[in-house]
Amino acid sequence: MPTPQPGVLSAGGAHAYFLTFTVADGAERTAPNKAIGDNLSSARALAKKAKTARLQCTLGIGSELWGQLSPASRPAGLRPFRAIKANGRVAPATGGDLFLQITSGRHDLNLDLAMGLVRRLQPVATMAEEIHGFRYRDSRDLTGFIDGTENPKGKAGAVAALIGEEDRSFAGGSYVAVQRYVHDLERWHGLDDREQEQIIGRTKRGSVELSKAKKPQTAHISRVVIERDGAELQILRQSYPWGTVREAGLYFAAYTKSLDVFDLMLARMMGTTGDGPTIGSWNSAEPSLAGHSSCLLWRRYHLSNNDELTS
Repeated sequence: MPTPQPGVLSAGGAHAYFLTFTVADGAERTAPNKAIGDNLSSARALAKKAKTARLQCTLGIGSELWGQLSPASRPAGLRPFRAIKANGRVAPATGGDLFLQITSGRHDLNLDLAMGLVRRLQPVATMAEEIHGFRYRDSRDLTGFIDGTENPKGKAGAVAALIGEEDRSFAGGSYVAVQRYVHDLERWHGLDDREQEQIIGRTKRGSVELSKAKKPQTAHISRVVIERDGAELQILRQSYPWGTVREAGLYFAAYTKSLDVFDLMLARMMGTTGDGPTIGSWNSAEPSLAGHSSCLLWRRYHLSNNDELTS
């Protein structure tokens, strides 16, 4: 199988930068391609100078831009996110043509690379958003819960995240679904640990899944842990807390070989599958994350394999 981009299967460093760009209408097809190539070359050169920092740059292309750059050859599962309205909640489609995820052990290197990427893309693209993520304590979200406990390990992670023979022309690539949450931490901290654990479905201290007897059907993991034919459907999560003292939350990136898996999880969260209660996160009738966290960004991209990007 072709080699995936280095950031897809990596756990990432202590610091991350997430950049989203929109490409100007009418830009010549070759212009974004050249800018992307120059950016990746710059990232590789900087990574060689600071090997111990494990600098990685991962690039995703949105559905509309892909149609412009390569209309004759398209990943089978690439499609734009369509807004969802259900049960009084909205998952908005926020767009975006290019997605860059930069991770390393040094924020200064991430910033240097991000500033250089922006300069190179400036003639053909406009930066729509930049977010600085960071590791919080022992890989916890700012809510105090460990994020990514269900992540598949080792080869199982590659199986979950990488396109295979089902779309041979794009094998070794991946898809990423991106969300940005803003937490109301003052309200969240007004709950005691037991109330928070009922919402998440895990213990706060040890991240142990609650027993069926203690775990509400509306708990987060009750709805996003899905089994088919005796096996759990998996995604590879790479999430980082972000924020300031005024506003903070979680930047969630889910790498997957098929967006169908993420879409099913989302449908169960939104309560549109008809197979159970709406997740607590999206049900205003239950104590829930919906009252303590809002998702402002929903995007998805295809990530070509590394061999294709460097050819």
